[in-house]
Formats: sequence, C-alpha cells, structure tokens
Amino acid sequence: MIVKTKNSKETKALGKMLAQEIRSGLVICLSGELGSGKTTFIQGFLQGLKIKGPYTSPTFVVLKHYKSKEFPISNFQFPKFRNVYHLDAYRVNAKDIINLGWEEMIQDEGNIILIEWAERIKKIIPPNCFWINFKWINENEREIIFK
Repeated sequence: MIVKTKNSKETKALGKMLAQEIRSGLVICLSGELGSGKTTFIQGFLQGLKIKGPYTSPTFVVLKHYKSKEFPISNFQFPKFRNVYHLDAYRVNAKDIINLGWEEMIQDEGNIILIEWAERIKKIIPPNCFWINFKWINENEREIIFK
C-alpha cells in the first residue's frame, strides 16, 4: 500500500492511525532518506499509543524506552503492549544494537519496537517484521510505502 502525505500533520495522523490498529510483539522497520518523515510518523504513532511526550528522535542516544502507563491492569486484563522501544540505527551497526539487549527486546511479546534506519541493521531484523519506506517528494509531500 502507498500513501501520500502533504504535510507533517498528515504524516503524524497516519502514524497515530496505525498505532490504533497495532498489536504487541511487533517490529516496525522504517527506512528512507533524511527528512523523509520517519521521526514525524513515529511521533504520531507514539501519540496514538497514548505514550506521554515529548517525543524526540534517539539519533544520539540510539534507544528510547517508553512504558505503558496502563500496565498492569487488574483482573488479568492486559493492554496491547507493555513497552515501546524506539531505536535509531543511523550512527550504529548491528553489533551495537545487539549489545543494547536486542535479543531480549524482540523475544518479549509485550514489546513494540520501532527502528529508524532499519536497513542499516537488516541482518539482525526478524523476518516477520513490518517495513515502512519513506520517500521525500518535496519539502512537504511524502510517499509512504507499507510492505
């Protein structure tokens, strides 16, 4: 599926909409050039999950960890997720990500993992992940391809 957005507000809204349909135990890989909308999309996605902001890119810290405020819920009812991990692989390699506890992150079905620049660590990405490619059309317009 291909979606075009005409501004950052639409890109955030698309992320928010996807978050409302998502399940835990999912790895979402985002690829695309600088300025193509990856971080903006993730900001909307985090809003859709009702994660408290601010939402900034982990470009320099590599990993941001958000916990669900709704977990645990009494009567053994659980939310869609317990943790959201937002990784940025722009400045690191697969070994660096592994050293951050990658295996534990992907094995826990209560996690949602969002990876910007995922193509840089493709060799450690599980085969059943969800890919989103961002293409910069012009200053405002983006083409977002869901695979």
